[in-house]
Amino acid sequence: MTARGIVEAGLSMQCRALHHVYTVEETEVVALDRVDLVVRPGETVALLGPSGCGKSTLLSIVAGLQRPTSGQVLVGRDDVTAMTVTELLSLRSNRVGIVVQNPGRSLLPYATPEENIAFAQRGANPSRRAELPGATELLAELGLAALAGQRVHAMSGGEQQRVAVAVALSSAPGLLLADEPTSQLDDANRDALVELLGQANSRYGTTVLTVTHDEEVAQAHRRYVRLRDGRIERDAADVADLVDVAEDGSVVLPEHTWPSLPPGSTARVIATVDGVRLVRDDSRDDAR
Repeated sequence: MTARGIVEAGLSMQCRALHHVYTVEETEVVALDRVDLVVRPGETVALLGPSGCGKSTLLSIVAGLQRPTSGQVLVGRDDVTAMTVTELLSLRSNRVGIVVQNPGRSLLPYATPEENIAFAQRGANPSRRAELPGATELLAELGLAALAGQRVHAMSGGEQQRVAVAVALSSAPGLLLADEPTSQLDDANRDALVELLGQANSRYGTTVLTVTHDEEVAQAHRRYVRLRDGRIERDAADVADLVDVAEDGSVVLPEHTWPSLPPGSTARVIATVDGVRLVRDDSRDDAR
């Protein structure tokens, strides 16, 4: 069975009035200020912002590595903020993959990628473990077969970070969280890693949420959210949904919408306050 067949369908993520305060030298610092954020299943979203804006804190809370001061985080239908330590461990072993900024923190340095994947899969539920992809198979699907037998400590930083993505995907998570995964990479390795994140999304349907300070990395995602001082400053439209209106009023629908409105179908055009809405008219199609 390939990884494509057993990865959980992309998981949604929702932050509701997420608020987090920490103390530095008896001074309270607001890291997140009542953040509301929804990430749809299968989206790729970049979290942008200057250092200290709260983006890494947000990712850590979504992963269940920190408890917020108040507010709620939902991954799928599960309330992460209400989970026990044991439940959070199960969540990260089965449903949420994490790629940290320094791959050395999450990889066994004297083991091979195959051995690292086998180690990561040990925490999966027994009912799923037998169905998970083998390390050789997963590395091949991600274009990393050439690294399978090398020791991690002998690899370059870019190679280690790509292996870290493979390890994070090895439990077939529905949500992949990446914290500044390209910050220590040169341009070539950065582009290779970004391509790998996109591949995880397109091949498996995994929802991807990436913290980054790199505008080029953000542009590789379908949507970006910019944080400043613990608040969402801008939530950009999904660029995959943007279309240009020609001088004659015509538009070309994005390819991902074709299953709903395939070429040759008929749609009603409904004027709204914000623009127009297209609704497929099956009655005319049936009459043909």
